[in-house]
Amino acid sequence: MQKGKINVQTENIFPIIKKFLYSEHEIFLRELISNAVDATQKLKTLAALGKYNGDITDLTIEVTLDKKKKTISVKDKGIGMTLAEVDKYINQIALSSAEEFIKKFKTKTESEMNAIIGHFGLGFYSSFMVSNKVEILTKTYHTKGDNAAVRWECDGSPDYSMEESDKTERGTEVILHITDDAKDYLEEFKLLEILKKYCKFLPVPIRFGNEKTWEKVEGEKDKDGKDKEIEVEKPRIINNTDPLWKKKPSDLKDEDYKKFYHELYPYSFEEPLFWIHLNVDYPFNLTGILYFPKVKKNLEVQKDKIQLYCNQVFVTDSVEGIVPDFLTLLHGVLDSPDIPLNVSRSFLQGDPNVKKISNHITKKVADKLETLFKETRPDFETKWDDIKVFIEYGIISQPEFYDRAKKFCLLKNVDGKYFTFEEYENLVKPLQKDKDGQMVYLYATNPQEQYSFIQPVKERGYDVLLMDGILESHFINTLEQKLEKTRFTRVDADTVDKLIKKEDVLPSKLNEDQQKSIREMIEKQVDSKKFTLVFESLSEKESPFLITQNEFMRRMKDMSALGGGGYGFMGEMPENYNLVVNSNNPLIGRLLIEPDGAKQTDIIKQLFDLALLAQNMLKGKELADFIKLSTEKIG
Repeated sequence: MQKGKINVQTENIFPIIKKFLYSEHEIFLRELISNAVDATQKLKTLAALGKYNGDITDLTIEVTLDKKKKTISVKDKGIGMTLAEVDKYINQIALSSAEEFIKKFKTKTESEMNAIIGHFGLGFYSSFMVSNKVEILTKTYHTKGDNAAVRWECDGSPDYSMEESDKTERGTEVILHITDDAKDYLEEFKLLEILKKYCKFLPVPIRFGNEKTWEKVEGEKDKDGKDKEIEVEKPRIINNTDPLWKKKPSDLKDEDYKKFYHELYPYSFEEPLFWIHLNVDYPFNLTGILYFPKVKKNLEVQKDKIQLYCNQVFVTDSVEGIVPDFLTLLHGVLDSPDIPLNVSRSFLQGDPNVKKISNHITKKVADKLETLFKETRPDFETKWDDIKVFIEYGIISQPEFYDRAKKFCLLKNVDGKYFTFEEYENLVKPLQKDKDGQMVYLYATNPQEQYSFIQPVKERGYDVLLMDGILESHFINTLEQKLEKTRFTRVDADTVDKLIKKEDVLPSKLNEDQQKSIREMIEKQVDSKKFTLVFESLSEKESPFLITQNEFMRRMKDMSALGGGGYGFMGEMPENYNLVVNSNNPLIGRLLIEPDGAKQTDIIKQLFDLALLAQNMLKGKELADFIKLSTEKIG
């Protein structure tokens, strides 16, 4: 038996491993299985080159749990190691790398220590995060020379023992003796959860125990005449070794992509709208499938759905900062050997390869959307309501995305018709230009509630856009910066004459003294802190009272409520409206000739309630009182 000390000439590596990997110590299983897959793949390569002629028909990696012995083992049938190789790869612990690791991260906090040590060739030693003793049983694939099987053991100190073993099968088995602190890993469901998280698409079959399933008995029927089924126990293979993204798109059908989507998201009952199959080999390697889901109102629900892999080994599903923020609304998988496996997300964000991959994905997404728009516009329009948040988010957050998106981003009006930016400008020009030559895009956020404002606008021949998404205030702000001489105004932001200011203005039928007298009557009944009185000379057909809300202030309030946009400092913005008095409406003039003060008060109250009702602002007791009063007047 050979005994010795693991060759680390600085501080003991084990306390460092335990301290700095504690927050992610479940990755020990990923590291061990990755090593097993690597050893297996190397054997397959040797066999393909004719340098190994042994049996490779079954290369399944086995994960075994023994609760009584408190052990977890990972066993492969790969190339194995000789005694000299164990001494080199295990006992030396990649000496320079270990020292580099210690120097680089000695002063870091635990939260900064997610640059996992596998990056330095130390992945095997993550075993000691959960073990008080680790054994290795290994036998090389060599049939000549130094080919004796080896048993290695270490208790988490620098001391180890190594001796020949009676192992007869080729490959390596790592046996972990689990500490009491990590006893959760001795639960079958916990191990299965980790295996499915990190290993479900690894290229070598991984078995973890058995599972029960039902199978049909060929040629036999039950008493109801249906195919007879019996319960059987089979090896539980936890991974799909040939995932869809590794296949050629030309070999796949729509049903294959949909089936794989439900393999990725088994609890999703919705079908994806469409998808992009990525297959790049220059200037970096990248494969994957990105799905466009129906985007829900809550953007946060959508995120953390893209799974990032490195050679089919799961890295993370938190890809914010790795891909542009708007792309995090997509679902699917990305796989690249150029994405480092054992590093933190903050490290990935600064990696030049990741930046190139991110830019490429953005380009491919834009390509796909532009192609769909050009080739299948009617179908694209039917999907628009489900994908518009994604495209609007991209335009808001990714300036370069706008240059592509302006070709396929659509504007929808309240009549359900769709237009590109260019098409819409041509539609409303010159009717919706104001006296200063600025194009005014009118919009509604709720056609039902804003109906009384939409109709007068449409009667003028103006068009009204439907802007009812959750990002509309931010999106409108962005478009006003992108589109020359253009502003957006909601239909209830002002009177119809003021929405798009023209040269011609109607004269008022009331002089200044008359307006002052009426103002005094109204101010006695209206909350001046909430409503600002504005007199306008509108058409006689226009309502006597209109409640409007300043476009700028309302938009700031919307953005403040949503968050972002730099307006958080404004805090809770107060409700503030304009009460527009139409000085040309006969009912307003009647206030001047009505001798009965009570009657004046009654008219003002009725007109004000009607204005509130038009804005869906009359509620509770005020609404009940209004209905009661109106009913009494009819009677």
